[in-house]
Amino acid sequence: MNAPSSPVLRSLVTGTPPHSALQSEVQAAARTLFPRMSERRQMLDVFANAQIERRALSRPLEWYLEPRGFAEKNAVFLEEARTLIVRLSREALRQAELSPADVDAVVVVNTSGLSTPSLDAFLIGALGINPHAARLPIWGLGCAGGASGLARAADLVRAGYRRVLYVAVELCSLTLVRGDESKSNFVGTALFADGGAALVVTAPEVPGPPPLLSLHGAFSTLIEDSEDIMGWDVVDDGLKVRFSRDIPTLVHSMMRENVAQALAAQGWTREDVQTFVVHPGGVKVVAAYEQALGLPDGALDSSRAVLREYGNMSSATVLFVLAEVLRQRPQGRGLLSAMGPGFSAEHVLLDFAPQA
Repeated sequence: MNAPSSPVLRSLVTGTPPHSALQSEVQAAARTLFPRMSERRQMLDVFANAQIERRALSRPLEWYLEPRGFAEKNAVFLEEARTLIVRLSREALRQAELSPADVDAVVVVNTSGLSTPSLDAFLIGALGINPHAARLPIWGLGCAGGASGLARAADLVRAGYRRVLYVAVELCSLTLVRGDESKSNFVGTALFADGGAALVVTAPEVPGPPPLLSLHGAFSTLIEDSEDIMGWDVVDDGLKVRFSRDIPTLVHSMMRENVAQALAAQGWTREDVQTFVVHPGGVKVVAAYEQALGLPDGALDSSRAVLREYGNMSSATVLFVLAEVLRQRPQGRGLLSAMGPGFSAEHVLLDFAPQA
């Protein structure tokens, strides 16, 4: 039985842009894009080690082989992100049995492109959402944004906005910097992909379909002096990724205690949680989560499946994992977790609704 004050998830829809490429095709393209790095066998092995089979892209793969400036990439971001979030939002509202006019607040998360006015303003106009709806655009949280955006959507419901539309959209392929032979850019080419998700979070008393889960609080951690671990450097050709090889080590060293703190903040313990919904930043990051939390084999198979089938879509990825977990009809309590620039960790406590 859900507590009366607990916001609930009514719908979750995921999707991608129309183009895609096999990992083997992206690896072949990398030989053209990064000839010097490609001469090093251990660098080309990054593509196989990523354990990604296919990824969605905003443009056909050959488009990325030509020089593209920041302005051109961002124009593509605006075009494709707008198309994707309208499609996903309409379906999420339909599944939640709501009309656009019912929406009290809109949250939009992204980090891979720029839009002013922000994407929530476009979405309100495109769907016919109440123009007085509260707007919360969130930019710059990277992979952690999917978890943080879900937490903020729940906070808005607790604050009295009874029907919240939450969207995360990332077109990470557009951050490829052609000719930049840094290791971070090369690894990003092996990992990054495009996709989005739309969710409807409501107060439990709002009429609609049975809730998929209820939301029981969140927990954020910002690590001091860690801004060099992950982020963007803005260069003439766009957003250049910054990665540290220490991310898996950091996850392994901090996550056990950090998860315990997140659960304790709501009076939960590690033993209360049966399901973990983890952003798959990479196979080493997933393995580090498993080791830090002492999870049994198979506990994070949904994270691995999403990484394999979609790649790393930054903030949207953990919502794809949540969709995959929901298809397995979980019971009991869960924890949704992601890490991102800052360097930061975000956790959302979940209680999966009983299934009929």
